[in-house]
Formats: sequence, C-alpha cells, structure tokens
Amino acid sequence: MSRRNIPQLGFTLVELMITISVSAIVASGMYVFFNTSFNQYLALQSNSSQFTDLAAQSQRLANVLRGLTDIITPGSNDLTVYAYFAPNNTYVSVIRYYLVNNGKTLMADVTPMSADPPIGSPITAKKRTFTIIGGFSNAPGVNLFNYLDSSGAIIPMPLVDQHIVKGIQINLSVPTSSGGPNGNQAMSLNVSLRNRKTNL
Repeated sequence: MSRRNIPQLGFTLVELMITISVSAIVASGMYVFFNTSFNQYLALQSNSSQFTDLAAQSQRLANVLRGLTDIITPGSNDLTVYAYFAPNNTYVSVIRYYLVNNGKTLMADVTPMSADPPIGSPITAKKRTFTIIGGFSNAPGVNLFNYLDSSGAIIPMPLVDQHIVKGIQINLSVPTSSGGPNGNQAMSLNVSLRNRKTNL
C-alpha cells in the first residue's frame, strides 16, 4: 500500500514570524500616529484655553484703566493709578499692577480710599491682592505698559509730564506648548483714558 503526499494545512514557522513582525510594525506606526495627533490636540486645547484666559484678563485690565481718574506712578512693568475698581465704589481706589517671580506673575494690589483725592487717604487695612496672570511671559524688550500721547504714539520713558498721557498700551503674553514667536501667545491692547482728570 502506497502512501500519498497529503498537503499540510496551516502556516510554517517562518510565515508566522513574518506575519507577527508586519503586524507589530503596523501597530507601532498607528500608535505613534494617533499618540502624536492626540498630544497635538491636547496642546492646541491648552493653548486655546490660555489665550481665552489671556483675552479675559486683558479686558479686565482695560476696564479698570479705561476708568482711571489719575496716574500716580507710571512704569514700564508696573503702574499705580487712582481708579474705580468696581461700578458700585463710592470713591476711587489705589490700584497697583506689578510683576513678581522674575516677571512670571502679574499681580494687582487694590487699596480703597476714605474719600477721593486729594482729601482721602488709602485704607491700607483693607488692601486686597489679586493674581491677574499666573504664567506671565513677555518677550524680551517688550514692556508690560506703554504710554500713548494724543496721536497714539508711544511716549519714551521716563515720563516727564504724566498729563500728556492719553492712552495706555497693555502688552500681555503667556508661554505656549507649541507655535508662536518666542514660544509665547501675545496680546496687545490700547486703552483710551476717558475719565482722566485733565485739570491737574
């Protein structure tokens, strides 16, 4: 009785190893692609959230500075003014914006007054301190505040006559995880000083 050759079913060991290798290469490629895409998506979401917060804080600063009645101390990276901090304030407050932590945090001190100047005095016991931007990061050479004359031109520092200031340019910036010059998202806003006393 003769034995016939019966074809073997299934894969050889070599075919199985090639299949596993190709599957591993495809799977790792897909993982890298989707992981990179997901990380980029998270970075874009984070940058978008930071920019939204930056826009909101710039509007808060603009609302306060737009209603200031006088500038006490102007500086490139700090500013002290008399202004109404809230619509229901009876008198102005002394508001000081300044940077701390090597320029990485923008703060504001708000000290209410007992009456409007020159009669009133600051009530230091009621001073409140606020963090405006916790992750501040202006590009080198960019001032937090620039002061504008009636034509909108920047007045060189130091200011000789504070009463020629008709507007304030606010330059805000936060670091980003991707994109933007110097790795920052920046926003610049010009504020006209509507309520400033002109007879001082």
